[in-house]
Amino acid sequence: MLIKTLRRCDPKPSEITLEPIYHDRRRFIKQSSLAAVGGLFFNSTHAALTSLDNLPRSRFSTDEELTSEKSVTTYNNFYELGYGKSDPYRNADNLKTSPWTITVGGECDKPGAYALEDFVKPHQLEERIYRLRCVEAWSMVIPWIGFEINKIISEAQPNSRAKYVAFTSILDRENLPGQRRNVLNWPYTEGLRIDEAMHPLAIFAVGLYGKELPNQNGAPLRLVVPWKYGFKSIKSVVAIDFSEEEPPTAWNQSAPSEYGFYSNVNPKVSHPRWSQKRERRIGEFGKRATLMFNGYEEVASLYEGMDLSRYF
Repeated sequence: MLIKTLRRCDPKPSEITLEPIYHDRRRFIKQSSLAAVGGLFFNSTHAALTSLDNLPRSRFSTDEELTSEKSVTTYNNFYELGYGKSDPYRNADNLKTSPWTITVGGECDKPGAYALEDFVKPHQLEERIYRLRCVEAWSMVIPWIGFEINKIISEAQPNSRAKYVAFTSILDRENLPGQRRNVLNWPYTEGLRIDEAMHPLAIFAVGLYGKELPNQNGAPLRLVVPWKYGFKSIKSVVAIDFSEEEPPTAWNQSAPSEYGFYSNVNPKVSHPRWSQKRERRIGEFGKRATLMFNGYEEVASLYEGMDLSRYF
């Protein structure tokens, strides 16, 4: 196990300026670190794909019809790999996922640096079929494979000053074509209030459709917060920090009038350039009504007493 004492992780990326969602398909991780979780292994060869299709299904899963794997893995917003929807799929090989280290630090009693396999290995993986809602008024239903973020938080033992959890994505200007332009202030950053991150619906995903997470979908580790818009689900996470103050987040910094820190799905609050009242499920022709919190009413108590038109 690779665990070393960590300096206080202080990733302070900054602004960003566009909007991500994700989805795309491609071959998988080339040289992903071997990560064993029970019967699960991340294969380090880039030819064979590892099957993760016999995992238990979470009680939080929806029974809605899945979006096609092709759509989910070839229609993406991942600006590190390009700005067009098909660019992440075409440029996926530029994302180098081995070796991969995740640092945990900030206001916690047990900071550390972990190889990917050691970060994932202790946790029971399961399949979670979640809806994904994007600010561009479209949505998907995706069978993620992952584990609850609260497991990591409990192990890190945040102290009494920790009110937020900040996440930082990979910075690799040499290989990632999107980072060669200052469209965003790289690296990409996101954040959650600590009670949001502790909610059992919030997960770290390492796979989808019974396979390892494709690079264009945020390999090898991405956040999935199903009651929030897709851009909150930061991809290719390399650092997790606990903080007393609300952390800077990519979209909120780039366009604060358009992207609030909370970014909860709320059909009553329109984006300045389009309505959020209706959405189109990828693969369908008509539109459907957008549900508050994307239909995940279990999280409503997290925001009791808050003006959600102000804290959007």
